Amino acid sequence: MKLGKKIYNDEGIILLADGAELTNPIISRLAKMDIGYVYIEDALTDDVIIPGMLQDETRNQALKVIRSQFQDMTGASTITKGFYHLDKKFSKIMDFILDDMSSQADPMIMLLDMHTTDNYLYVHSLNVCLYTLVLGIAHGYSKNDLKVIGLGSLLHDIGKTQIPVKIVQKPGMLSEDEFRHMQAHTEIGYRILKEEPNIPLLAAHCALQHHERIDGSGYPRGLTGPQIHEYAKWLGVADSYDAMTSNRVYKKAMLPHQAVEALYVGSGTLYEQKQLELFRDRVAIYPLGLTVTLSTGESGVVVKIDPGTPHRPVVRVLTGPEGETVTPFERDLSTALSVVISGVADQDEPAARPN
Repeated sequence: MKLGKKIYNDEGIILLADGAELTNPIISRLAKMDIGYVYIEDALTDDVIIPGMLQDETRNQALKVIRSQFQDMTGASTITKGFYHLDKKFSKIMDFILDDMSSQADPMIMLLDMHTTDNYLYVHSLNVCLYTLVLGIAHGYSKNDLKVIGLGSLLHDIGKTQIPVKIVQKPGMLSEDEFRHMQAHTEIGYRILKEEPNIPLLAAHCALQHHERIDGSGYPRGLTGPQIHEYAKWLGVADSYDAMTSNRVYKKAMLPHQAVEALYVGSGTLYEQKQLELFRDRVAIYPLGLTVTLSTGESGVVVKIDPGTPHRPVVRVLTGPEGETVTPFERDLSTALSVVISGVADQDEPAARPN
C-alpha cells in the first residue's frame, strides 16, 4: 500500500509524504506515534479527492502563529505581563481563515489531516475554530460576528499555557487536584484575553464559558442555558466533537458517526438540541474515503457527500454480500432509502482510501 494523503506532526511539518510506501517498519512507527487512521492509494478510488477545509498555506501559517504564541506564553507570567501583540497576529490569520472558508459554497465539517498526538493543543485550537466557523456560517452570522466567534474559538484554550505541562499531557486519569488545576484554564484564559485591548470581550467569554453546559453541570461557574452566551454553546459542541475524534495520549479517536451519537446523548441536557441538529446536518459523519459495510452485505468506499443529506452518501461498492470482488458501481443512499450503512472498517485497519 502507498499513502494517499500526507501525515503531519502537530507543528504542521510533514512526517510522511503522500505516495510513500507503507512498509512494515513505517506502519509500526505510525502505530507508535498513535496515528489512528491513514488514507491509502487505490486504483478503484483514485478519482476521489479529499478536500481540505483550508488551503495548505493558510493552515500552516495558522499553526505557526498558534505554536509561536502559545510557546512564548507557556510558563510565563502572562496575566501580569500582558501580551498586547495577540490581536495583530491572530486577527490577521483569522482574516485568512475566513477568506478561505467564504470561498466554499457550502462548507462542511470534514475529517481533517492526520497528525501525531504531540502538542495536541495547537491542532485542537485550529480544528475547533474551523468547526465553530462552519456552524456560525450555517447559522447565518455576519462576517463581524464570525470574526469574534472565530477568535474566541481559536484562543479558547489559551489558558492551558499556564497549566503545568505534566498535567496537560498526562497520559492517565487526572487526580482531583490535577483536574481542579485543569479546570482553571477557562478563567485563566478569560483573564488573559480580556486584558488584550483589541481582542473582543466576547472572545474572552468564549474562553471562560466553553465548558459550561446548559443543565448547570459544567464549569467554572455552573451556568445554565440562558446564562451561557450563544457563541460559547456553539464552541462547546465543536470542542467536544474534536476531542472525541482526535487521537490523544490516553485514548483512541472515535469516528465521526460515533462522536455525533455521543454528543446526542447530551441533547437537551449538555447541549442545545437545535444546535446539535444543525451540527449533525453540517458534519460529514461518513467522510470521503471511508470504507463502509451496507445493510445489503456489500462493502465499499464513500465517494461523494451531498451537503443536503450528509448522512446518506454515495458509496462505491467494491465487494458483494459474500465478500466477493464485484465490478465497482455506485449506490446513492439518498435515493436507495431501504439501504443503510451498517458498519465501518475496523479502526485498527486502513479505513480510508482516497486519491
